[in-house]
Amino acid sequence: MSSWNGGSLAKALDVSDDAVWRVLRKEGIQLQRYRSWCVSTDPEFAAKAADVIGLYLSPPANALVLSVDEKPSIQAIEREIGYVQTSSGKIVNGMKSTYKRHGTINLFAALEVATGVIQGKTTATKKRTDFLMFMDEVIADQPPECEIHVIMDNLCTHKNNKDWLEAHPNVTFHFTPTSASWLNQVEIWFGIFQRKALRGASFCNIEQLVKTIRDFTDAYNENATPFVWRKREVKGAQLRNTIVNLCS
Repeated sequence: MSSWNGGSLAKALDVSDDAVWRVLRKEGIQLQRYRSWCVSTDPEFAAKAADVIGLYLSPPANALVLSVDEKPSIQAIEREIGYVQTSSGKIVNGMKSTYKRHGTINLFAALEVATGVIQGKTTATKKRTDFLMFMDEVIADQPPECEIHVIMDNLCTHKNNKDWLEAHPNVTFHFTPTSASWLNQVEIWFGIFQRKALRGASFCNIEQLVKTIRDFTDAYNENATPFVWRKREVKGAQLRNTIVNLCS
């Protein structure tokens, strides 16, 4: 069984429900409460994290710092949505449980760390060539002498791009530690985009989804502001305890 409750545990142990709950309460065990965490086991975590956060807090003078990633396989789902009145008389958002799929699209996004402005591109595929074409577009308006730093995760399409980097000597790729893509600020924007543009939406076709992505990005950029790095400090004991929990 993947999920236990007091009744199922009592049955498995052949004891009364009351006996199980007394032990659970005494030991502070909450069977149905979940807590997730993300721990990087990258041996170079400290150095890589310092490199990325340093670009946020103290970027090189006159340099352009970009946070880049992609949101793959965004579904164009069509379903009936609206407002419904519940039996208690409250008006709530409603959506039909059945829906039609009209395909998927991928979104590449580059966040300009200093301004918060987003540059995006939708593609039908998510190949290395798509990523490099997007990067060509992102830096197209930058003078060749401009120093450009690009923060990204360890996706295979982001790596082994030696030829492209040699052709663009003013660009440096900075990789987040493994299992630490949360250090990439564009992920914050993806969360905003998901909540405000995709959640509860209905799309009749791919074209409508692409238009929604572009319209949302344009509207967001009108009032874009940079994100302030406020990740709380993780003390040594907290980190050790988390790793012990993960191993257990």
